[in-house]
Amino acid sequence: MRNMPDRPTVLVREVGPRDGLQNARAIMPTEAKLRWIAAMVEAGLREIDVASFVPPAAMPQMADAAEVVRAVRQNHPSVHTVALAPNLRGAQNAAAAGAQTLLIPVSASEAHSRSNVRRSRAEQVEAFRGIVAWARSLNGAAPRIEAGISTAFGCSLQGVVPEDEVLSLAAELAEAGADVIALADTLGYANPAKVRRLVRAVRGVVGVERFGNLHLHDTMGTGLANVLAALEEDVRGFDGALGGLGGCPFAPGSVGNINTEDLVYLLESEGFDTGIDLPALIAAREPLREGLPGEPLSGRVAAAGIPRTFQPARLAA
Repeated sequence: MRNMPDRPTVLVREVGPRDGLQNARAIMPTEAKLRWIAAMVEAGLREIDVASFVPPAAMPQMADAAEVVRAVRQNHPSVHTVALAPNLRGAQNAAAAGAQTLLIPVSASEAHSRSNVRRSRAEQVEAFRGIVAWARSLNGAAPRIEAGISTAFGCSLQGVVPEDEVLSLAAELAEAGADVIALADTLGYANPAKVRRLVRAVRGVVGVERFGNLHLHDTMGTGLANVLAALEEDVRGFDGALGGLGGCPFAPGSVGNINTEDLVYLLESEGFDTGIDLPALIAAREPLREGLPGEPLSGRVAAAGIPRTFQPARLAA
């Protein structure tokens, strides 16, 4: 990778305010969320998944979803705002609040689909079709519709998820009109060989231009190895959560996302330009700690300190 002729850009999407907080033990106050998001924006993050539009009774951490989206759009107009919505009502509420991308989860695992959205996989695909049809009726005001294929690399409830089922699901979602199709390793079961194989296969089905970020968890400690494998397949977008927060409440054993600070360190060290100021990103852990006191945070770079040998890609000779 060091032989790259230029400094290619990689998009890092921060998912901590959504995926990170949905599994937190405490509820982060709205003002604390906004201070944390502001600190990450200051560090250079330009795409943030800020909320889930789900019933507050099911996920009280997201009861302020509309307020958070509106505030981020108003306070940080340069940031692309993403929100998760599992159904049409959630999608409509997210769009009304100003979310620019709606992330619609569709599980490759039948068992996880029933646990996560209370529908079969086929029923969720039909719900996705309805969301796309509604969005298209908005014409120029339509948000981007992203299909997130969760449990694409395996499921704690079902076990193995056959790759041909992931491919057929990706094809269905492309035919249904998804603007973007992303793969999520919800349980963190992926390995580099499977990442290479599945990324290549899904891109062959949906097209390179429609393939979105790779969403990885670090359950088995292979998260950054999987990033390197995906980079070799020319993936140029990854999700991460500050402090390694995250996990799916409806998938037993799902633990933290890959750590955004460690991800940025790896990408910049490999010569990819993220546009993110790593010291400022690490400093953004402080408002996170203040908003969620007692919540454990991970991160090797934050623990060890940035090496004196580190040279950001955009400054490298």
